[in-house]
Amino acid sequence: MKASLAGLLLADARLPTGAHAHSSGLEAALLGGLPAGQVPGYLQSRLRTTAALDASAAVLAHRIANEAAQVDKVSRFVELEAALTARTPAPAMRQASRQLGRGLLRLGRSLYPATEPLGMLATCLPAPSRPIALGVLAAVLGSDASGAALACCYDEAQSVAAAALKLLPMDPAVATKWVLDSAELIDAVVCQALDTDSIRDLPAASAPWMEQWSQDHGTRTRRLFIA
Repeated sequence: MKASLAGLLLADARLPTGAHAHSSGLEAALLGGLPAGQVPGYLQSRLRTTAALDASAAVLAHRIANEAAQVDKVSRFVELEAALTARTPAPAMRQASRQLGRGLLRLGRSLYPATEPLGMLATCLPAPSRPIALGVLAAVLGSDASGAALACCYDEAQSVAAAALKLLPMDPAVATKWVLDSAELIDAVVCQALDTDSIRDLPAASAPWMEQWSQDHGTRTRRLFIA
């Protein structure tokens, strides 16, 4: 029951982590010229690129957190962060991920201040990328690695759907169906993530338009979302 509850908590946008201020890049994409009719395709592209990397990284972070105490977790976390940085060319996307990661880490340390993995992560990475913080917090909460990967994918899809309701005139049921229609893709991404054995296995799919849109978004003075 605790593991199931942990999965629900990690996927809840109402958690005090700052996620409500992020649109998974949708606002930047629409302002950059993405037609409204292509938002479902945008959502699935995010799952194949950003979410695929995040889910795999979360699985690795989850495993590091659960390793024996004598393992050098600090260097493993730093190495994983460097790998994520190398696979996220746009500084704006890296910054957004670290803002969310800092919020997750802060929440985790508030709930479990004496927990070793969270303390080690805070020591070496005060603002870790979101999937690292999510993977470690999932381990602390008792969720398994598949729950961490699923939370990454669900949050990605639901962030796009929720942001679309604020940015576009549309029926909320339509946005909900986008998420449901992505179920098979989410399953595939989660399975791929669970097969990630080392940093060398992390995916590195290119998303140049998303990266450019995110960079441009940071220069805009009128916007609803941070990213």
